[in-house]
Amino acid sequence: MTARPAGPLPVRAPVVAGHRSGFRLVPGSGWSRGPAGPGDRPWPAGERVHPDEQEATMVSGTEVRREVVVGSPARPAGRRRWLVPVLLAVGWLLGVGWRMWLSRHVPLPIAHTDEDSYLHTARALAGGPGGFSSENGPLRRVGYPLLISPAFLGERDFADSYRLVQLINAAVNATVLPLAYLLVRRLVPVRRAVALAAAAVAATLPATVFYAGVAMIDAVLAPLVLAWLLAVYHWVRRPGPLVAAGAGALVGAFHLLHSRGLVIVAVHVGLVLLLFLRRRISPAQVLAAVLPVLAAALLNEAVIRLLGDRVYLLGDPPGGGTVRAVASGPGLLRVGAAVATQLWYLVVITFGLAGVAWAGAVAALLRPAADTSTAATPQPAPAPAPAPAPVPAATPVPAATPVPAATPVPAATPVSAAAPDPGAAVAAGGSRSAADVGATRWTFGVALVTSVGVAAGASVILAGITTKPLDAIYGRYVQMLAPFWLLVGVGMLVAATPRSRWRRAAVAAGVLLAGATLIAARLAWVASRGHELRYGGFGAPDLMALTGGWREFRPFTGAVVGLVGCLLLVVAVRRPRWRVPVLAALVVVNLGTMQVITDRLVRPMVAATAPTPRVADVGVRPGDRVWASLGVQWVLRFNLSHQVTWADVRWFVDNPPADADVVLVRWAPGEPDDWDGARHGFVRLGGNVEQHWAAWRRR
Repeated sequence: MTARPAGPLPVRAPVVAGHRSGFRLVPGSGWSRGPAGPGDRPWPAGERVHPDEQEATMVSGTEVRREVVVGSPARPAGRRRWLVPVLLAVGWLLGVGWRMWLSRHVPLPIAHTDEDSYLHTARALAGGPGGFSSENGPLRRVGYPLLISPAFLGERDFADSYRLVQLINAAVNATVLPLAYLLVRRLVPVRRAVALAAAAVAATLPATVFYAGVAMIDAVLAPLVLAWLLAVYHWVRRPGPLVAAGAGALVGAFHLLHSRGLVIVAVHVGLVLLLFLRRRISPAQVLAAVLPVLAAALLNEAVIRLLGDRVYLLGDPPGGGTVRAVASGPGLLRVGAAVATQLWYLVVITFGLAGVAWAGAVAALLRPAADTSTAATPQPAPAPAPAPAPVPAATPVPAATPVPAATPVPAATPVSAAAPDPGAAVAAGGSRSAADVGATRWTFGVALVTSVGVAAGASVILAGITTKPLDAIYGRYVQMLAPFWLLVGVGMLVAATPRSRWRRAAVAAGVLLAGATLIAARLAWVASRGHELRYGGFGAPDLMALTGGWREFRPFTGAVVGLVGCLLLVVAVRRPRWRVPVLAALVVVNLGTMQVITDRLVRPMVAATAPTPRVADVGVRPGDRVWASLGVQWVLRFNLSHQVTWADVRWFVDNPPADADVVLVRWAPGEPDDWDGARHGFVRLGGNVEQHWAAWRRR
């Protein structure tokens, strides 16, 4: 007798379908001869499937078909345990190194005055001198300065401290990779390879990476969003005090970091109330979820009081100007246009995937929970009937022969014909338990409300800043949400039916075209009244690179970029073998986009804002009392002041204070505002006449 192979080859078979030779697969029993069922299809000749190919696929009508591996050979358990963690750890290290490599051209701040505010506060928290902050009292936060304050411990040159800040940013920002992998595997389960590739796309997205090279709070918000939504998913799926406290702690971190955390706090409070009213959580969990947020708010106030007047505020608190900006019909229209622009921007920079994700998320939320559970929960087998008499092999067994009760029918068993589009259930979570699908729906709802809330809150606050022109686009506040929606969009495309894919792509296309039309109309309307909207490098750097719009906003070009990307993705995901290569191609696009941003935007900013020579090179020494004149261009004045690490550099108009040892002033020979230090008893140390600054020391 010939020896049996060590393991059978993987075979692709429909769970409920008839083989064209007359057999069907009965779970737990093997192959049985029987008539073909209504949903059967011919068996593709020579078709094979990878053992990992487990995600659900759909056919038209109400039948759900799932690719299963019959008798797949067991792989070493040890390899499965360590391979993915090792890949994620290596990917994180590579991500940190790549971010540091991108920031090598940035030795001094370029995002003024936000960077200056955070750096001064961090230096004061580390025991050094303070400085100014452009924040205002009600919106003041100390979380990010607390995070980067270790960079200012000890006596270091400012350039070294700034490099350490970039390293802290890179280490935190690169955690997007493992968090993205965990999130996409929970929300919309796909193969490990697809999940890893999607996580790599999210981790290299310019909206994620750009701010890691500067001392900006946005460097840490993208991973925090992923961690928070992952915590929400686990909390809803399996409520408990520990996970409730974890979700609350992450919300508290948002509150500590930035004023947009107020939106997160409001969403969190709403989630807690809903879960409690629906009796999904206990009063103990309510306390566990709320107390960390209160603790973070108290910590913020305590640190502010500890700082005292060492950090002084220059920002105006929101008040009447904000109310007047939105309390009218035109004001509300402006805010609405700004919100729509930010959401449109998310769809463009995710290559249409955010629009695909929104379409699937809204569909999942509108569907009754019972229908989703029916489609996603394994159905129990019918009760066992008395075993029929043995039937000869040549005699067909009726198709209605019941399955033994001990063997559950797989989750992909066809649902009732009355159930609505089962493909949506797969898109909301695949063939999973009701708890999984329910948690996914709640997470989608939280993410949707947060996206609209952050865009609206940012638009209202920015509308109240009447001292500057309004922005044509300011995507900074919603960039932190881009990785999440990109991941969900990938999952929605992979797990959906072909018809659902095209429907969701059509929604994304509608958002892109409608948004571009609205933006173009807004720009034209403002221009017709002799005004123009502000369009700067920090408003949407990735959009600038993708559309080539370095000096002008190109909404229709952006729409084309999103449409082409979405179309290619929809076509590519039809074949499982194409999914990972296509996602890898998106990683390459992201890498190239970041390089373009570095060359076209970051390096010119550095060249324009980095003063030369250094103050130490012209003879300014530790212990000198240094003042700066308002005649020095403000960006140069800030970066010159950062190099004076031992003192807070204050400003004067024309006459230097009596206690000043060194002054930094305007140097413009032949011009009326050239500062002559000789008449004040100073001698010039040096400076840069082309940059119009000089350092003078008192005789």
